[in-house]
Amino acid sequence: MSLRIAIIGAKGRMGQANIAAAMESGASVVAALDQGDDLAAGIAQADVVIDFSFHAATANVIRLCAQHKKSLVIGTTGHPAEEKKHLLAEAAAIPCVWSGNYSVGVNLLFALTRRASAVLGSDYDAEVVEMHHRFKKDAPSGTAARLLEIILDERKLTADALRHGREGITGERTSTEVGIHALRGGDVVGDHTVMFAALGERIELTHKASDRGIFARGAVRAAQWLADKPAGVYDMQDVLGLK
Repeated sequence: MSLRIAIIGAKGRMGQANIAAAMESGASVVAALDQGDDLAAGIAQADVVIDFSFHAATANVIRLCAQHKKSLVIGTTGHPAEEKKHLLAEAAAIPCVWSGNYSVGVNLLFALTRRASAVLGSDYDAEVVEMHHRFKKDAPSGTAARLLEIILDERKLTADALRHGREGITGERTSTEVGIHALRGGDVVGDHTVMFAALGERIELTHKASDRGIFARGAVRAAQWLADKPAGVYDMQDVLGLK
């Protein structure tokens, strides 16, 4: 029997892409859900739920998936740090993949960024630049947030080191700060660049997405991967075997 998938946020751009990718994979889309729909009834029909809706809905989606013992793939971004920490603890009660980006290429970028952060010392200034379409509601993107987490982790820094853009007389750049710059405009699907700049050289790692289908295909791949997994929170690095 084919995998039965419920899509939450079905009317959005990613929701439509998720439906197309699920059908392309041979899975059955048993429920396409959005605001106003009966989430509990739709979730009850599925083997796994894919949620790319809105961050305010995540807590209820996790609760319903736990109640109905369903696996869950979360691609929603924009959660405040403390709220996400609480939600991750709740999601651990079910098999769950939670990632800010489901692209295979972006997850390779995560792995390369971790390696570069470990090799390049504090004399290499780290900056992250991301650009998305004018309709995106949160900043920085979930992908950029994950890149920043990786850099901070490898350099043993806290979130206090982050500089969200710069304005005015900021003084010279310190060796312990990490810059993040969010650009918005047009129909850009998603561009991310991690830059390590030293005196005399600069290394840039860049990924550019031109089709939302890459994220949707990754989300469906994650849903399939969850089929035989025990409860716990995983990410695409687990799905792709990059850890």
